[in-house]
Order: sequence, then structure tokens, then C-alpha cells
Amino acid sequence: MKKYLKIFLVFSLISFSSFVNAKEVPPSFADLAEKLMPSVVNIFTTTTITSRSNNFPFEFPPGSPFEDMFRDFGTPEERKASALGSGFIIDEKGLVVTNNHVIQGADDIFVKTDSGEVFDAKVVGTDSAMDLAVLQVESDQNFKIVKFGNSDSARIGDWVIAIGNPLNLGGTVTAGIISAKNRGIGMNRYEDFIQTDASINQGNSGGPLFNMNGEVIGINTAIYGQSGSIGIGFAIPSNSAQRVVDQLIEFGETKRGWLGVRIQTVSKEIADSVKLDRPRGALVMSVAENSPSDKAGIKSEDIILEFDGKIINEMKELPKIVAETDVGKKVNVKIWRNKREVNKEIILGRLETSEDFKSKGVITEKPKEKRIEGLKIGVRYLNKKDIEMRGLPKDISGVVITSIDKDSPINYLQVNNIIVEANSRKINTIGDLDNIVKMKLKGNEKILLIAIYNNQNQRTEIGVKLK
Repeated sequence: MKKYLKIFLVFSLISFSSFVNAKEVPPSFADLAEKLMPSVVNIFTTTTITSRSNNFPFEFPPGSPFEDMFRDFGTPEERKASALGSGFIIDEKGLVVTNNHVIQGADDIFVKTDSGEVFDAKVVGTDSAMDLAVLQVESDQNFKIVKFGNSDSARIGDWVIAIGNPLNLGGTVTAGIISAKNRGIGMNRYEDFIQTDASINQGNSGGPLFNMNGEVIGINTAIYGQSGSIGIGFAIPSNSAQRVVDQLIEFGETKRGWLGVRIQTVSKEIADSVKLDRPRGALVMSVAENSPSDKAGIKSEDIILEFDGKIINEMKELPKIVAETDVGKKVNVKIWRNKREVNKEIILGRLETSEDFKSKGVITEKPKEKRIEGLKIGVRYLNKKDIEMRGLPKDISGVVITSIDKDSPINYLQVNNIIVEANSRKINTIGDLDNIVKMKLKGNEKILLIAIYNNQNQRTEIGVKLK
């Protein structure tokens, strides 16, 4: 027995040793860091801020009518504010990639290299949607560059190093691993961040995240929390960033594909109600008038299953795929409609010239007042005037009830009540509410949970039995 035990232990040790040595832990990052340092830069900006000093020995409470009245009586004062960040050089002539928020609104931009030289820099192009910017260093000398790598091939658990200017400590190198991929943290519609435990702090923004081949696979952009690194940092994947960077260099702006639809997640309940085999795809909530989708015959309640040959497993995948598709391209879109697959051809528009973009993603619907037949009520948009007059939260969205039928399932509510959620989904448009109600009516369970603000601005959750 002891003999077999010894054999087993020896075999286990050999197997474990083979596993550990399959990809050796780097004995040092020194050679790699030394090679990459000349291509990483510190970025400093200055911004002029104008404010008015308060000459009064008292202050008015926020929202007071006297606040606006006396605001302009102060003495104008100008001061210089500074900010810092990081970046990396991708062209010998001094093209630098960084985050847009590092240089946004800056009067002057300065780039400091690893050698200690400081250069003026000008903006080539910016993209606030993905928080990227490209700068041009004003110098005739040639710079050492780094190249983008393939972020798709990076795996959870791979070693990475970050180099940057945290807290104005330029040339700081930190190491860690890829902790997760495709993270969404609520910053923008296209996010699929790489999460890393390599230490990232304020000032690292815009700096590179390198793989062990010395390739940039991410652009460090955000940290979890405000107090500094706790081992949770986020980087824009290189494969997403490179397309934007190339467009900024060529055009000075981005050219993203545009469908013109508002979408939501396909829940199990919705999938069951439309006889879809499982929750997948993106449910069309509303279609912008005269948009590419409108012209192609896409309708509310369609579920987009496939776009240009790419399967849509989750709703969040679609905006990124569409944005990365060439403007003007004719693409095939596979949708689920009336319990069967239907193919549509769509010629993509450009997001930046669309009403979606101009209105920051809010699709204009007509008419502004509409009946929700499933609830037997009339509703209209919640507008800025409503929010200001009623003192509602500034980030609120929803629809205002304008009429209620006597036989409405919510006839106990009042005109001017505001519906802000339905089935735990935020209501941004009239179409959002209408489609949620329609989907609910198609299912077996006809209980709808809605959240309202009453006329006293009190939020209430209500269970509604649809008829």
C-alpha cells in the first residue's frame, strides 16, 4: 500500500510541476519595462477657469430666485487649473494616444518623455464616446513607438504591466494579471473593458496596458472607487480602440455605423411569449423615423438575432458591432418576427450625423402624446420643464399620464402621475412603456410591476393586473 502511495505522490508532484512550468512566471519585468519606457509619456494640461467672487457676507440656498439675481454681481476671477495623465507613442513623428478626459477642455497640452524632454502638443482628434484622443507632439525628432496587440487573444490570468504617470510619479511600472474581460461599468454604450489587478491610480489614465510581448492590449481608463487602487482597474481593449484611433488620425473624427433603434434585453419571459427557443438577441423597443432601420422595415417588437453574419447573444453586443461596421455598408440583419426568422437588408447610416447622436441617444417619437391601450391611459413625454417645476431628480426619465379611462386597470392613479419603470426596466420613451405592456399581454402571466411618482413626488411600486 505504501509503495502505491509513494508512486501516486511522485506522479502528482510531477503532474503539478508540469502544470506550473507550462508557462513560467516571469523572473523579472525589468527587461520589458526598460524596452517600453521610452514610448510612454506623461501628459500635463492647463485650463483657464473663470469664476465670480462672492462679495456678499451671505449665501443663498440652491434654487433660490435670488441666487440667479445676484450671481453676476461678483468680481470675475481667472485661475489656471492643471491636470495630468499618461499616453503612449504610436508613430515615429510623435502621434500619442491617450484618454479624451485627460485633455478635454485644455488650453495647453504638454508631453513629457522618459528622457525628461517636454514638448507642446496639439489635438489631432477626440472621441468622447469611447474616451479616446490622439495628440501630435510638436517636434522634428523621431520617437520610439509601441504597437497595438490583439486584445481578443488575451486571456483571463495572463500577465500584464501598466506604465504611466500616477499621482505625477512618471515612469511608474506596475504588474498584474487580466482579471476579467468584457466588463461593463456604465461609462458608455460601447464598453467592454479589460479588468486588471495591476495597480492603476489617478494619472494612469490614457497609459498603456502591455502584454508580455510588449504590445498594447489596453488603454488604462478607470479605477473602481475614488480613493486609489484597490486592485480593480479597467482598460479599453486595443481591438476596440485601434479602429477609433485610425479614424481620428485619418479624419479627425469618428464615423460609426448607425441603425436607429432603441433596444433592450430579451428576458426569458419575453422569449417564451414570442416562442423564441431561449433568451438571445436584442429586442427593438422603438425605431427612429427615417433611420436605416425604418427604411428597411424593422419594427418595434422585432428581435435582432444576427447582424452582418455576427450572432447577437446578448443585447449589449449589438451597439458595439454596429458602431464598428463601415458607414454605407449594406448588411444582412436576421430578426425574429411572428415566431419565425426574417432577413432584412439595411444600409448603415452614420451615428455622428444622426438625430440619435444629436439628442444623446434619445429617439424622437411621434406623436408626443399617445395612448397605451393595454393600460387604457394616455401619456406624454416627461420634459425638462416638468422636472424643474416639480423639483424631480435631474436624471429622471419617464412618461406623464394625461388621461385615464374609467375601466383602466390603474384607474386609481391620477393625471400627471409619472411612470418611470415597468418590470424593473427604466422608461425613456413612450414606446418603451407601450412595448413592455404589449409583451406582457402576450404572455401567460399578466401582472405588470410599475414604478410611479405621484403628484406629491413620492415614488411608489404598483402591481397591475392587465386585462
